[in-house]
Amino acid sequence: MTQPEKTTPEALRASMVRALREQDAITSTAVEAAFTAVPRHLFAPEAPLETAYDLHGILPVKKNEHGLDMSVISAAHLQAVMLEQAGVEPGMRVLEIGSGGYNAALIQELAGNGEVTTLDIDADVIARARKHLDETGYERVKSVVADAETGVAGLGTFDRIIVTVATWDIPPSWVEALSEKGRLVTPLTVCGTTRSTAFERDGDGLVSLSYRLSSFVPLQGEGAAPDRKIMLRDGVALQSDHEETPLDAKALDRALAGDRLEKWSGAAYDLPDELEWFMTLNLPFPARLHASKDVIDSGLVEPSARLGVAALVSEDSFAYRTRRANPDTGTAGFESGVVAHGPQAEELAEQYAELLRRWAADHQRRGAATIRYVPGPAPSPLPPGTARKRHGYVTVTWA
Repeated sequence: MTQPEKTTPEALRASMVRALREQDAITSTAVEAAFTAVPRHLFAPEAPLETAYDLHGILPVKKNEHGLDMSVISAAHLQAVMLEQAGVEPGMRVLEIGSGGYNAALIQELAGNGEVTTLDIDADVIARARKHLDETGYERVKSVVADAETGVAGLGTFDRIIVTVATWDIPPSWVEALSEKGRLVTPLTVCGTTRSTAFERDGDGLVSLSYRLSSFVPLQGEGAAPDRKIMLRDGVALQSDHEETPLDAKALDRALAGDRLEKWSGAAYDLPDELEWFMTLNLPFPARLHASKDVIDSGLVEPSARLGVAALVSEDSFAYRTRRANPDTGTAGFESGVVAHGPQAEELAEQYAELLRRWAADHQRRGAATIRYVPGPAPSPLPPGTARKRHGYVTVTWA
């Protein structure tokens, strides 16, 4: 029996492409043609068709012993955004770091007679990608098993490098492998906050052309992010990659158990992804506060911590962002504020609120940040808007 038209792979794929166009994830005819051509469901045959063509759904490829995703096929919406950032053109030589198969097929459609290589540290992931690429007619995509930190060296130079895992640093081998006018698109992470950033060369370093909110499984191997995380109690955690941020679980849990201070900034709350990037880079001792739904429902921690929120931390106190309805503060109808706990709550809350006011007054718009990656030792002390990495440092300025 013939399937109803609305549930055929072709119909679902056409619907997905239309929606990606409507949401401005796809903005070019080339990327639209690639998404129209590649059968996404054949790269995740175990998934229901509707799931395979869900704009914002990820498709698991491999999980660890705890059931957490180690490798996934990213959401179609995010893949489209990154491919538009990359601007792959026919004839280009392209490297994908982090493999699932489907994205490499999309890249091959865009590169035409160019050369596409997909690289992953996990042999099982590459074997799965290789199988599906061959079965769907993308045999010319090359596949490599290697640690991305060092495995890129020796593969030659590329016009585009597209990274599909969250990267805490940018290894020297990636910069060296980028052609003179090449472009690197990578989900760059600073203190747990990730932005898909399109970089071009800027002297010895890199400068951003664009950045977008993104979420990816983390890079594995030698380039994995440092893991500094503490549990204050069940359902409440703080994490930071900032070496100078103090993380004393007992002292900060005592602070959480104590009095709660609220301070309202008088500034409009809008564009939370842009605000979060600004706060993460400009707080002097940043961390990321996470809280479970149960803890949030109890009223102990604000809903802003459900997916993580930038926090300012001292030895025995911390502060983080919240909001409240206030139609007098702007078109969004919300005012930004601060919740703080601990002996230094007042001081931390005022520091945090001042940054909220500065962002709202000077930088509250999309795309105001310029991100630079500079190889070599970071300045000491770190200037505002700077994050130290292993091989260099990230510096962000706001227009």
